[in-house]
Amino acid sequence: MRRLRQSIDWQQEIDDALAILGMAFDCHRSVLFRMRDISGQGFSQTIFSYWIDRTVLGQEGRPTTIVKSMIESDSLLQQLSEEARRGTVFAGHTRELSGFLREDFERQRIKSFISFPVFAHGYVWGTLAVNDCVTERNWTDEEHSALSMVALIIGDAIERSQTEAHIAETFRTTMLNAALDGMVIIDESGGIIEFNPAAERMFGWKKHDVLGRNIVTTLIPLEYRPMLINGLRSYLESDAGRMIGKRFEMNGTNAKGEIFPVELTISEVNAAGRKLFIGAVRDLRERRRAEEEINRQRDRLHQNEKMAAMGSLLAGVSHELNNPLAVVVAQSTLLHEFAPDASTKTRAEKVRAAAERCGRIVKSFLGMVRLHPTAQAETDLNQVIRSALEISAYGARSSGIVVETSLSPAALPVLGDADHLTQVAANFLVNSQHALASVNGERRIKVRTEQTPSGLARFTVEDNGPGIPKDIRERIFESYFTTKPVGVGTGIGLSISKSIVERHNGTVWYEEGDTGGARFVVELPLVARSLGEIAGTAPKSTNIRTALIIDDEPDVAASLADILELMGIKSVIHTGWTEAREGVDRLDMEIDIVFSDLRMPGASGLDIYRELTQKRPHLARRFVLVTGDSLGARAEFEEIAPKLRPLLMEKPFSTLDVRGALAAVTDQIGAERS
Repeated sequence: MRRLRQSIDWQQEIDDALAILGMAFDCHRSVLFRMRDISGQGFSQTIFSYWIDRTVLGQEGRPTTIVKSMIESDSLLQQLSEEARRGTVFAGHTRELSGFLREDFERQRIKSFISFPVFAHGYVWGTLAVNDCVTERNWTDEEHSALSMVALIIGDAIERSQTEAHIAETFRTTMLNAALDGMVIIDESGGIIEFNPAAERMFGWKKHDVLGRNIVTTLIPLEYRPMLINGLRSYLESDAGRMIGKRFEMNGTNAKGEIFPVELTISEVNAAGRKLFIGAVRDLRERRRAEEEINRQRDRLHQNEKMAAMGSLLAGVSHELNNPLAVVVAQSTLLHEFAPDASTKTRAEKVRAAAERCGRIVKSFLGMVRLHPTAQAETDLNQVIRSALEISAYGARSSGIVVETSLSPAALPVLGDADHLTQVAANFLVNSQHALASVNGERRIKVRTEQTPSGLARFTVEDNGPGIPKDIRERIFESYFTTKPVGVGTGIGLSISKSIVERHNGTVWYEEGDTGGARFVVELPLVARSLGEIAGTAPKSTNIRTALIIDDEPDVAASLADILELMGIKSVIHTGWTEAREGVDRLDMEIDIVFSDLRMPGASGLDIYRELTQKRPHLARRFVLVTGDSLGARAEFEEIAPKLRPLLMEKPFSTLDVRGALAAVTDQIGAERS
C-alpha cells in the first residue's frame, strides 16, 4: 500500500496491491470494480483489476461485468446499484442473497463478500471487494477498517493521478465533517492541523482554538503522555510503530479537564513529503455505561439463580427435618399431657418448645430464600422480630455480641408478608454483626419495637460499631453498592430491604446511633384490628369422629393419630394412596376428615385430593394437606380454584395446629349447610 501511495502511476501498482490485500485477508479473490456510464449500455459495473487464488479457484474465478440490462431486470441489483452510488458498504454471505446475484456468486463459489466504495473527486469512482470462497465468515471491525483504509488510499491515488486538487479537497472536507467519530490530524511534531466537528463535540474545543497546539498537552491525560511521545519518536526514527493501524483503548481529556475513555485508531499518510497521522477517536462513555448495566443485570440474575437454588435445596432439607420434628413435637405434647409428675411435664414442655423453635427457624429460612410474590396478611411485628432474632442468633453468639431487645408489650399488627419482613430485619441484624467484627471490646446490638405517636409500627436495629461514613450514606440503599470485603457482601441486601419496606407502604432510613454506630429504622402502617382480638376468639366444637391419615412416614402419621385421639377422633392410617384407596373402597367407610402428606412416592397429596373428591365430593371441604414446605406448594395450589383448595397444615404441627385445622373444617361444613 505504501508503493501505491507513493507511485506516480497507481495503475502500475494496483495488481500487486490487490494480491497483497487478498492474501492479507486470507481470502481468495480481491477486485477493483469501476462504476460509470458506458455509451450504449448505461450505468454499469466493470472490472478494472482483480486477483484470484488459483490454488483454490483455478481459472474459474473471473468476476462478472454487470450492465444496465441486468440491473433493470433484478430488484436486488437495482437496490444495490442505488446504494453503491451512495457509497454504502456491501457485506454478507451468499446464502442471504437472491436472484441473479446469488446465482452468479454461487457459480463463482463465493461464500462471503465485502466491498467498500472508492471515492475520488467527491463521487463514487468504483468499489473495492474481497471474497472468501471457502468459508462463511463474519467480517471484523479491524477488517472493515483495513479495507476502508485501502479504499481511501486507492481513491487518493486516483485523485493524484488526475490532479484535480479542488475536487479532492471538497471530498476530504465533506468526509471529515460527516464523520461520526472524532478525526484529529497531526504532523510529525504532534501539532494539530485538522479537527472535525465530531471532535469538537467530543472534546469541547473549537477547531480554531486547537489548531497548532500539541495534541499531547491538549487532549491526552498526564499518564498517557509519555507513551504517545515515545511511540511517535520511535516510529519517526525506525518507521516501526506498534500503534499504527491498530485499534486500542485509552483515556482522553476534554476542555473542562474531565477524563473519559476513548477508542483510538491511528493511520499514517504522506502528503507533499510530510508524514501526517490521522487519529479516529470514538467516545466510549455510552458503551461503558451499557456494559456496566449489563454486568449489573448479570450479577442480579446470578444472585437470583443462587437464591432459587438455595430455595430448592432448603425445600428438600425442610421436608427431611420437619418430618422428625413433627414426631418430636407431637410426642412431647402427649408426654406433657400424660406425665405422671410435674418434673416430667416441665421436661416434655422444654423438648416441645425446642422442636417448635427448630421448625420456625427452618420455615423462616425457607421463606427468605423462596422467590415468591408478597402475600399480604395480618402479622405481629413483634413476632417478625423474634423470627429474625432466632435466625441470626448463632452468628451473634459465636462473635461474642450481646443482643438487647425491647419489644412492645402490646401486639403491633401490620399488613404484610411475614417472610419478607423477617428478611429485612434479619438483614439489618447480619449487617450489624459484620460491622462489629472489627470492634475491640464490648459488642452490642439493640433491637426495639414500638408504636409511634403518629400511630405507626416501628422497629430499629442499632449497633455500637464504626457506623457509616457521611460521604456514602446516601448510596447505601443502591443496588450492588457495598463497603464489605470481597466475598462478604453482594451489595443487594439493603436495596432489597428498601424495596420490600416500600412495597409494604412503609419507610426505611439510616441514622447515626447514640454511640456513633449504625441505626436502621423501619416504620409500617398499623392495622386497625388487633391480633389480640383474633387470638381471643373461642374455639368451636366439632362433630368430627373419624379421620383418614395418609403419610409415608409412619411415625408422623402415628403422632397425628395420637393427638386426634386426645380430641376424641379415631384414625385410620395408611402409608400410601394405593393402600388407602383399597381400604376406603373395601370398607365403604365413613370419613369425616382426611389428613394427607403433600409429598409422597407415587401419588402426591394433591393427586389423592383430586381422585378422592371425584368419588366423594363432600370431602373437598374436609381435606387437609400436611406439608413441611407450604411455599413450595404455592404454584400447585394456584392451579386449583380458590373455593376448591384444600386446607394446609404445616409440619411440625402442635396440638393447637391440629385443633385449628379441625375448627376450620367445622366452619366450612357449617357454611355448606347454611
